[in-house]
Amino acid sequence: MKTATRLNAYLPHYDNKIDKVFGELKKVGINYVDINFPQQTIGIPARDMKKMLDENGLRPNGMEMRFEGHYLNGDLGNLNDKIYQDAIEMCKQAVDYCREIGGSMINIWSAHDGFDYSFQIDYLKVWHRIVKACQEIADYAPDIKFSIEYKPYEPRAYAFVDSMGTLGMILKDINRKNFGVLLDYCHMLMKHENPAMGSEIFASRGELFGVHINDGYGVHDDGLMVGTVTPFKTLEFLYYMKKYHFDGMYYFDTAPVIEDPSQETRKNIEMLKYLLNLLDRVGMEKIDKVINENDAIKARDLLLDFIKK
Repeated sequence: MKTATRLNAYLPHYDNKIDKVFGELKKVGINYVDINFPQQTIGIPARDMKKMLDENGLRPNGMEMRFEGHYLNGDLGNLNDKIYQDAIEMCKQAVDYCREIGGSMINIWSAHDGFDYSFQIDYLKVWHRIVKACQEIADYAPDIKFSIEYKPYEPRAYAFVDSMGTLGMILKDINRKNFGVLLDYCHMLMKHENPAMGSEIFASRGELFGVHINDGYGVHDDGLMVGTVTPFKTLEFLYYMKKYHFDGMYYFDTAPVIEDPSQETRKNIEMLKYLLNLLDRVGMEKIDKVINENDAIKARDLLLDFIKK
């Protein structure tokens, strides 16, 4: 099982020194690392990053794009040509860094592509710019996997790529095999989607490249510990990932504030393993049989079986 977690949660506890964080990640059972680009690479050449990873027995998964500063009015959909090209170039720089440390994936969360008011943007123009940017990035690095992470809102009132439906449409227009999906569990709850629906649809198409697993109440991006608020939904989400043999990264995108990040990460790993084993104990075939019968009463009884196990 491939696991990674947020470096941001650890950095304040370790004087913002990544090498110390890497040592702690190894202790708690994390085996892969995703690095925010460019923030967590500033002042650290790729060769030095790779050396730190190797010394701590960690493997690089890839880079998490973080658009800040002058991207407040849009990144891959920005209507200012210079800023738009800057965003594309930043993704290419992330690719180069990713290759050098031995990673294989770039996750794109376009935080500022969106709008706050009616009549504020030309939706079709922004759509075409995002598609064109993603095609250029994909063609620059056909050996690298790219995932798009959607979110319905925050920081914008409306995110442009806001749902599994919008993302599915935009992927069709991008039309590149190395572009897929990263599902963030909390973001799906915020959109009032059932996370399991997305995991089956995208996994069945071979488009599910990664997940950010966490939990929340569906209003904000709570980033709570895995399985603590919606355990049955989490089980169903994981069921489809097992069914379609997902072998990508389980990234714990939880946000400890008053909790110790190492303890929280251990509990996330413990819960993920418990839930995956629970699916096996109840039986994948039994679960599949209940689903195929389309019977709410039997579905309810299945939930009780999970508790009994």
